[in-house]
Amino acid sequence: MTDDQQAPHPMSTRFRGYLPVVVDVETGGFNARTDALLEVAAVLLTMDEDGTLRREATYVQHVDPFEGANLEQSALDFTGIDPWSPDREAVPETEALSEIFSPIRKSVKAHDCKRAILVGHNATFDHNFLFAAAMRADIKRNPFHPFSTFDTATLAGLAYGHTVLAQACKLAGIPFSNKEAHSAAYDAEKTADLFCGIVNRWRDLGGFPPPVLDDEFEG
Repeated sequence: MTDDQQAPHPMSTRFRGYLPVVVDVETGGFNARTDALLEVAAVLLTMDEDGTLRREATYVQHVDPFEGANLEQSALDFTGIDPWSPDREAVPETEALSEIFSPIRKSVKAHDCKRAILVGHNATFDHNFLFAAAMRADIKRNPFHPFSTFDTATLAGLAYGHTVLAQACKLAGIPFSNKEAHSAAYDAEKTADLFCGIVNRWRDLGGFPPPVLDDEFEG
């Protein structure tokens, strides 16, 4: 490397060139194709020179139900969201996702990564709703990997023996308020803290970087 060449960001080699971005959605039900997307939050992560993963910035959008969207009353009761409240300052899906995706694309480039990968607690749920909305909005430049995710429910089960977000956070020493839960921004930030904590703990325990195999073991 010459003097005028800058070393790649340490994040670029940690997850095979993917930038983990923590996402949480609040919805009008469980069916990504038929039920409304009501909130979406994305937490950008960064990595210090010593390999410590940490939160960097949070972006959140309140979303208008798409035309014909189904809204289950039980889901609204659970989240406490009134989809029609003017105080939400909600915007259409196209605008909401554009505002979320733009800083993600910039962060991917800034970290010398090739694509974002979604991190979520029960990540398939968030991934399905995000991609269904992106398809409805006809967004061509979706920064996320089309099917791979990092699931903190699975990781927390491994690291702490618990898959519920609130309980996993408590076991990890992360403060968690049940009163503030079920807003996309709060849940995404707690999920981000949990993910960073697990990744950093694995490094501190000597699990990363993995040991280099001797030539005789190489296939």
